[in-house]
Amino acid sequence: MSTTICQVMAFIVSSLGVAGCIVSTAMDMWSTQDLYDNPVTAVFQYQGLWRSCVRQSSGFTECRPYFTILGLPAMFQAVRALMIVGIVLGILGLLVCIFALKCIRIGNMEDSAKANMTLTSGIMFIIAGLCAITGVSVFANMLVTNFWMSTANMYQGMQNVQNRYTFGSALFVGWVAGGLALVGGIMMCLACRGLIPEESRYKAVSYNASGRNISYRTGPYKVGSGYEPETKARKDAGYEEGARSEDGRRSYPSKYDYV
Repeated sequence: MSTTICQVMAFIVSSLGVAGCIVSTAMDMWSTQDLYDNPVTAVFQYQGLWRSCVRQSSGFTECRPYFTILGLPAMFQAVRALMIVGIVLGILGLLVCIFALKCIRIGNMEDSAKANMTLTSGIMFIIAGLCAITGVSVFANMLVTNFWMSTANMYQGMQNVQNRYTFGSALFVGWVAGGLALVGGIMMCLACRGLIPEESRYKAVSYNASGRNISYRTGPYKVGSGYEPETKARKDAGYEEGARSEDGRRSYPSKYDYV
């Protein structure tokens, strides 16, 4: 019962993590304009992974997608790739996890097969969570670097050169989603141990009868086998005893000697 509960909880947590990764990737507020020095402005700018938006004081919002791929920074494209890989692995992990649940029976699937599927889905969730956390952290590092560079330019009297951007809400959603996917993957790997069939404590020992019954004789005789034909033994003994008679002639035992 505990294994089933652990599996279900891991599935729910991982599902929330994958859904959060999808939402975070689709959000436009990865970076928002810093309004610390200018709290009142007529234009508010924010950017996402796929487009940049401008919101006016009247409430009108205009978004423009990025029409180029090669013109974007390499780190920006790496963040895109990490988030996409995390989403794909998370979705595949959910599909595998559904068939690996202990409470769901599909045909004559054994527990060992479910254990392997559970471990596979857990590894997928862990990798998806790490991809999401890494992608969000790389983007946050880019923001921090650009923020301090813009601040240094502002102190040098170049206030209008460029705007400063800070963390957007999508970053926090991505961090939380990656953490949930990572925790769900760990729980799924722990649930895998409960699905492995336990070995029996007492191992059965089979005693196989020997193919031949060995009989031991005292004296200079060799070890004989009990399966040798008895008539052959008597025949050999008869030939040995009746090989020579008293007058020196060789005598052969007749067929009546064996009766």
